[in-house]
Amino acid sequence: MVKRIIAFSYGIVCYAAFLLVFLYAIGFVAGIVVPKTIDAGAGSVAWLALVVDLALLGLFALQHSVMARPAFKRWWTRLVPKSVERSTFVLASSAALALLFWQWRPIPAVVWNIQNAAGRDLIWALAAAGWLTVFLATFMISHAHLFGVSQVWSRLLGREARAPQFQTKWLYGHLRHPLMLGFLVAYWAAPSMSAGHLIFAAASTGYILMATLLFEERDLERFIGEPYREYRRRVPAFIPRLGRGVRVEELQGEPGRAVSQERRA
Repeated sequence: MVKRIIAFSYGIVCYAAFLLVFLYAIGFVAGIVVPKTIDAGAGSVAWLALVVDLALLGLFALQHSVMARPAFKRWWTRLVPKSVERSTFVLASSAALALLFWQWRPIPAVVWNIQNAAGRDLIWALAAAGWLTVFLATFMISHAHLFGVSQVWSRLLGREARAPQFQTKWLYGHLRHPLMLGFLVAYWAAPSMSAGHLIFAAASTGYILMATLLFEERDLERFIGEPYREYRRRVPAFIPRLGRGVRVEELQGEPGRAVSQERRA
């Protein structure tokens, strides 16, 4: 029982770390509230700042993608209990992002700056909608499973955690990756865009597209099979499908067990 309590406590700490980092990320990208933002901090010569910033982004991308792959998971769960594997992934991702926020070097050269007040308000509203989409999309699949909470809770109760079923609820019936679309909108919707912010948005966009379309979707196809292939044929990745959303019951074959569509890019 002691081990179960420790695992559960660890999972909650990892989830709390995610929440703190997620909230900080909003302020970091938007340049509000938090002490260190994407355009604030000690300056460096442009080339050095570019090297440091790309290295930080690359470190996060490497951690995020390597730990997400099934082969790594099979190896990793030989060393750590399966119930805390996801929590450990969440903690590692949070640590990589915290390091990025801490060590990010601003490149203040202005790319664009919208002066019109109504235009700025509209873009801020778009950015807020992006962050809200990110948050809400996690609840359209399985928020608790996505961040490791259901796994440690099940262990605390002495049960085997069940992976959520493949589903196409709400936004997922209209596009395959609403969570990632929310990130893209939040990163690019800036009334004032610095060179450093542009590098962050462009590099993050490249990573999201590559990791989602080349790695994540291949894993999901192998795991779910024909229903997910049909889902890919019928539902766009990032541009919403108009009209009635696709239901999972309409897809060919029997949906298999699967972690969520946004399992981990």
